[in-house]
Amino acid sequence: MKGLLTLKSLSIDQIKQIINLAIDFKNGLKVDFTGKKMVTLFYENSTRTQYSFQMAMLNLGITPLSFNLAGSSVYKGETLYDTVRTFESLGVDGVVIRHTQDVYYKELDPIQIPIFNGGDGTSDHPTQTLLDLMTIYEEFGRYEGIKVALVGDIAHSRVAHGNAEVMKRLGMEIFVSGPEQYNDHTCPYIDLDDAVKTCDVINLLRVQFERHKEDMNITKEEYLQKYGMTTERVSRMKKNSIIMHPAPVNRGIEIESDVVECERSRIYKQMTNGVFVRMAAITMALRGELRY
Repeated sequence: MKGLLTLKSLSIDQIKQIINLAIDFKNGLKVDFTGKKMVTLFYENSTRTQYSFQMAMLNLGITPLSFNLAGSSVYKGETLYDTVRTFESLGVDGVVIRHTQDVYYKELDPIQIPIFNGGDGTSDHPTQTLLDLMTIYEEFGRYEGIKVALVGDIAHSRVAHGNAEVMKRLGMEIFVSGPEQYNDHTCPYIDLDDAVKTCDVINLLRVQFERHKEDMNITKEEYLQKYGMTTERVSRMKKNSIIMHPAPVNRGIEIESDVVECERSRIYKQMTNGVFVRMAAITMALRGELRY
């Protein structure tokens, strides 16, 4: 199968190859796939990932098609496989899929066109991990030894799960912070007030209210004071350290509004880098260089 489903099955060299190509695109590299067509199949709401992929397609000369879930045959009982197989039969050259189901792509093995994972359940979000890595590399020029604190709703975050696995393989030191209620104990715990003094990257995570089966055991205001990035915490951050967040941000919950675009924040730079990372992944897949 061609495409990008998870970084777990890619080597470190392959991951770096994607990021290096993304940097080349950012520096002006041009590739033209005029005549190609791709569709975004999003079974969950999305702004950044969906339209970042579409912008990447446009930059590469690819015609993007959007899938209207509400008006589709999904509500008549059409399976994910049959939907993807339909678009393959119609002649698209690739599909981007976001789905509520973990590792949904296991049922798509017979599909021959490239598939790009735009996020699966709480499991993985490979292009988000790549754009985060690209942002970190641009900032520090290396991965080895960089200390990262993943802060917030760890248990429900596909970003946290994807980032932690790859970052460890790259030689980064990964810690988690946030409410015990949402800690899945996959990495060593660090108190946020210690993290801001010792970590190079504070990687905030959105509180995934839509995935919670029970309410938070603290108020939103208390969450910000205990586990959120406030201007006061910014003032105590390690020299040259940065703030990241996959967005959308819950202003006033995991991050104070004034912090979103402060000097330390790289949140909007991450979004910019997302276009180039997705251009790189699409290019390598269409060339047959990304396979499973």
